Amino acid sequence: MNIEIREIENDDSQIKSVQDFLYEQIKIEYGIGPMPEFHYDIEGLKEYYVLPERNGFFAAYDGERIVATAGIRAYDKDYEFFKGQYTEDNTASIWRIMVDKDYRRMGLARSLVENLEEFAKKAGYDQIYLNTHRYLEAALPFWSSLGYVVTIEEDDYDETNHMIKII
Repeated sequence: MNIEIREIENDDSQIKSVQDFLYEQIKIEYGIGPMPEFHYDIEGLKEYYVLPERNGFFAAYDGERIVATAGIRAYDKDYEFFKGQYTEDNTASIWRIMVDKDYRRMGLARSLVENLEEFAKKAGYDQIYLNTHRYLEAALPFWSSLGYVVTIEEDDYDETNHMIKII
């Protein structure tokens, strides 16, 4: 197996392949199809990740097959508890970390995050924000092992944990 991580370019067929992979993984993991209110960034992958200079999207390839993905973009949420603390100028946010089940436990997610962190440093961000969910069993241990710290633990329906890492 020869895995290569590449940044997605402004190429419609490449973007379509990433979208197809993400929707397939979402169907497998969550049992749902495309939902515009939750997957707007997948539909707009080019506008959210590829075209903006300080944003990026990466895929891990086994040959020509996408086996994992990860995106990074300027922080664009409006959580009241973070008003003024995280901005699009100082904070990047991680999105769409997905690894095909046959490729898990091989370090792909860790490698992708390392690529995202290097990208964020070069883009001039000071920190990286993400949120994850407590029902995802491996998520908190994984992110904690990479130096991300829980800032707020919500008791919402999604069991959301907000995390940050200074880079």
